Amino acid sequence: MLRLFSWFPLSVGRLKGRCLGRLVFALNLKPARIARFNIDRCYSDLSSKERVELCKLRMMHLGQSAFEMPKVWHKGNPWVTQKIISIEGLDLFKQSISDDRGTILIIPHQGNWEVVGLWASQMQAMTSLYDPPRLEALESWIKSAREQSGAVLVPTNIRGVAALAKALHRGEMTGILPDQHPPASGGQLAPLLGIETRTMTLIYKLLKKSGAQAIMASALRVSGGWTLHFTHVSNEIYSDDEATSLAALNKGVEDVIALAPDQYQWEYNRFREIPLGESIHD
Repeated sequence: MLRLFSWFPLSVGRLKGRCLGRLVFALNLKPARIARFNIDRCYSDLSSKERVELCKLRMMHLGQSAFEMPKVWHKGNPWVTQKIISIEGLDLFKQSISDDRGTILIIPHQGNWEVVGLWASQMQAMTSLYDPPRLEALESWIKSAREQSGAVLVPTNIRGVAALAKALHRGEMTGILPDQHPPASGGQLAPLLGIETRTMTLIYKLLKKSGAQAIMASALRVSGGWTLHFTHVSNEIYSDDEATSLAALNKGVEDVIALAPDQYQWEYNRFREIPLGESIHD
């Protein structure tokens, strides 16, 4: 089915994706329930109607992602590059990769993060962690798509993290999705949108070990393709104090979310430490 999706023109796939998203929202399927739960917690200042509308828009973007990702994996580069409509913060990105300290691209689950990795890995050598999907055929497809543009994929274990540090020491680049829910051993609580959230410590540790720099990156969905955004992250991310660094990391994620809240992956169960009495199934 995903291979079939990959043959649709981008505009057709997005149209079908919006229809799929409306259906997910109307049937109140699990992605919609989780998204509404997270949106309600993070945007309590909005009216109920506004939060429902944000959830609906998010489901439409989720549907578009379902059609976009196979297209991106199938076409790869230079097709992705041709679909970059504009780039905000290009000078910041160029300055970062020209610095021999190495660069950590912090890429939240916003818009289409695959596009960021494929585009950026053409510009400089990139080493990234890779957690294979359960479907073997899908793993081969995704892996080949990422590697064809020059990315080096390493496993999500101690050896993989060591490979990231070595790449940064060489003045190269790595891309990390900062808003995944880490295991207890790899995360600490830090504020995100006003909620104490388990936050990965990997970026903090890499910055301390390598002396690299960090910038935020995202690819937002626009008509005909995507707009890339590269933005500064607070200097507090380089703090020796772990709590200060993690708070700065999450503030950077918040700033990226604010660019287009409906394109953020609210259906990801980020807030898993749910207080007693609350449920995403309500």
